[in-house]
Amino acid sequence: MNERIKELAEQCGFKSNPDIYDRNQSFDIPKFAELIIREYSYDVMDLTAAPEHVAMAARHWGVEL
Repeated sequence: MNERIKELAEQCGFKSNPDIYDRNQSFDIPKFAELIIREYSYDVMDLTAAPEHVAMAARHWGVEL
């Protein structure tokens, strides 16, 4: 798994260490999705230099940048 995705997942409560696996671990899926979209939006903005397109996509996904 991509290291950046692991970092984002851990911010949402995911435990990547199998030694501390807990069936009751909480993982905030909506927060994870928002972080992924936000990360992707910043990458697109860096590549296209078109912040208005990124802002439009973020609004579509309901993410504040």
